Amino acid sequence: MSADAGRFAAELAALDTTALSSYSLGVSDGDVDRALGAEHLYPRHVAALLSPAAAARLEELATVASERTLQRFGRAVRLFAPLYFSNECLSTCTYCGFAKDLDVVRLTLTPDEAEAEARLLADRGFRHLLLVSGEHRVAVSPDYLTDVVRRVAAVVPSVSVETQTWSDDTYARLVAAGAEGVVHYQETYDRTRYAEVHVAGWKRDFDRRLASTERAADAGIRRLGIGALLGLAGDWRADVLAVAAHASYLCRTYWRTDVTVSLPRIKPCASGFQPVVPVDDASYVQALCALRLAAPDAGIVLSTREPAALRDGLVRIAVTHMSAGSSTEPGGYSHPGESQEQFAISDERSPAEVAAMLTAAGYDPVWKDSFPLLPPTQARVDNRGTEVKRRAQASAF
Repeated sequence: MSADAGRFAAELAALDTTALSSYSLGVSDGDVDRALGAEHLYPRHVAALLSPAAAARLEELATVASERTLQRFGRAVRLFAPLYFSNECLSTCTYCGFAKDLDVVRLTLTPDEAEAEARLLADRGFRHLLLVSGEHRVAVSPDYLTDVVRRVAAVVPSVSVETQTWSDDTYARLVAAGAEGVVHYQETYDRTRYAEVHVAGWKRDFDRRLASTERAADAGIRRLGIGALLGLAGDWRADVLAVAAHASYLCRTYWRTDVTVSLPRIKPCASGFQPVVPVDDASYVQALCALRLAAPDAGIVLSTREPAALRDGLVRIAVTHMSAGSSTEPGGYSHPGESQEQFAISDERSPAEVAAMLTAAGYDPVWKDSFPLLPPTQARVDNRGTEVKRRAQASAF
């Protein structure tokens, strides 16, 4: 564990996800019953919910997860769009279509072009945008990124960023420019596998990546997104257990901050990477159900990586945030096909069609739920909370 490791790193080190995953393979129906009936879930309960025994009771698991989702979030589903503004990258991640050594068409939007993309998406109804780029500290410098955030924040009330990890000072600058959310997926929590698939670049530093959400929250970011890329490592259950523990830690430590989790699956891209162990639809539903029960206060994000029929079903079970009408290439909304996409999407419906689906299913598509209530300095103070409050809301993880 390096000096860059955050506070959650110690909890992760103490959590033997490999042993818990092995334990899950032999649990009984009684173990599943106890997990479903537990008021507070311990890691062994989450392992039971990820077990083959629980998979045989998937309909029951989905029913309980749906009830918990309705209790915590009602029928509101937040809609957002990713806005890719650069696919230039100095990292080599074997699973990514933006990897440094790939011979693909690169493009970084000017701030004017990024603002134009934002206005186009605002015209389609979006008020929540996720700014996404590759990891290039020159093309996407702190000054440039701050400028893009400021320009986009003038168009929509909620802006999040999914870029490389940054220092505390840069996160504070992004908050001052109007960013309210940061998304940093760990991809896999298996250190050995992480090193195998991140072979060069800034992202190779596992501990820095793991601590990134803590640095962002300490700087005043009020929405934190984490996740694991299923299919990247051989043991998907171990990664789901780690995501659940990470989400629980963030929820109790930064209790004034909204936490979201996501479990994207490997999709085709320019790298040609194939999943080590493909995660089928039934296992995917089971993983999201277990995650909902393990981290009941965390939002669950589902992207257009997944097919429309599966997305329509999952929104009735566990999902609270959905992208719609997505493009994964820079400038892809205004000028599609002029640069390399990060990965292929599966749900190609328009935002209006996704919103209509939600309404027909009895859910409320939420285009806007964000208002600038606090100045950045006050947000940084409040986001940390107090030790008393953290202890009061501590989970069993």
